[in-house]
Amino acid sequence: QVQLVESGGDLVQPGGSLRLSCEAFGFTLDYYSIAWFRQAPGKEREGVSCISSRDGSTYYTDSVKGRFTISRDNAKKTVYLQMNSLKPEDTAVYYCDADGIYHYWGQGTQVTVSS
Repeated sequence: QVQLVESGGDLVQPGGSLRLSCEAFGFTLDYYSIAWFRQAPGKEREGVSCISSRDGSTYYTDSVKGRFTISRDNAKKTVYLQMNSLKPEDTAVYYCDADGIYHYWGQGTQVTVSS
């Protein structure tokens, strides 16, 4: 079955860290650019970060620059989002998206930042 599966979401205190994973099943990630999005309650979905399939170049939205790091391991068919110095405003459901020949979405993983 072709799908993307996110994992790693959890409840964490402000200032803490989490690493999210986005794993591909049924296809390889080599030719797909991967993006992380998030959606907080009552808010629109926003792009957080992405990594290119061509040269590994990365993008971060301003609010996470210097705190989040995206990386990919094509051999493991997994993309990671390392999140440090987490803030309450980072609370959201985080989704990954694979964009290439086809387009795949994951089901999301909940990140809650609260004391």
